[in-house]
Amino acid sequence: MIYWEIFLAFFIPGILGYGGGPSSIPLIEKEVVDRYGWMNVNEFSEVLALGNALPGPIATKMAGYIGYQQGGVLGSVVSVFATVAPSLILMIVLLGFLYKYKDSPKVKRMTTFIRPIIAVLLGVMAFGFFFTSYQDTGIWQTLFLVVASFFLLEKLKVHPALVIVAAMGYGAVFI
Repeated sequence: MIYWEIFLAFFIPGILGYGGGPSSIPLIEKEVVDRYGWMNVNEFSEVLALGNALPGPIATKMAGYIGYQQGGVLGSVVSVFATVAPSLILMIVLLGFLYKYKDSPKVKRMTTFIRPIIAVLLGVMAFGFFFTSYQDTGIWQTLFLVVASFFLLEKLKVHPALVIVAAMGYGAVFI
């Protein structure tokens, strides 16, 4: 039964997660944290941070880790397959159809309407992470990390993986 739950937890976000990792992360969080209760928000945010620090697609890295945590090696295989299966199926079945209508105004309009929804999903998730961080570490630690991360990313153009590793190091030492 756990393997079926693992499959569903990652297959559903894979179907609905238009645009890859960024759009599927809130959907994976909903399944893993809210629906199945395998993790809390803090644990999920740690997995997300670790996944962002490693190279490759974020959704598959998170699926592999969470699947392994819940069902061992077979759980990891099931979760990674469930993550890539929707894209694989769509590529095989619909590639010719999509290629034929790629310049259609309706298809372009559809993708234009989906982008704001993805932005809202990411914003809600970011607010949830900020609120949880504020509750766990306090306002001053949270504000320091937000300001320092913004400065490093936007002003000094430091690679995001290095900022994540630095924040993890800061948390290990000071929090």
